[in-house]
Amino acid sequence: MSKVVSRKAALEKRHIRLRKKVLGTPDRPRLVVFKSLKNIFVQCVDDTAGNTVCAASTIEKAFPNKSLKSRKNKEAMGKLAEYLLGKLKEKSIGAVRFDRNGYTFHGKLKLLADKLREGGIKL
Repeated sequence: MSKVVSRKAALEKRHIRLRKKVLGTPDRPRLVVFKSLKNIFVQCVDDTAGNTVCAASTIEKAFPNKSLKSRKNKEAMGKLAEYLLGKLKEKSIGAVRFDRNGYTFHGKLKLLADKLREGGIKL
């Protein structure tokens, strides 16, 4: 008899496995990505102090979303990466640890990582 595992349970299991290995420090905070049904949220977390260094999302008023068809597609992720890059440069953060939060590393997450690397952030 096979055991059926829901997608959410599998995602949580991958997330727990990843969190054992990825830890944010003041020098190199953890970059966490969360995708909801309509929006994308990204934040840099210092796990030693337990606080958020900076955050960006497609739901913020300062996010440039006038020309976007959707706030969750690849185009929105590209704009979010540029927006986050500005915030990281403002805080003088040059390196982060990428926490994909259990999601597979392709598509939107790969685009985010590539844009940050192009901007000079070390992952």
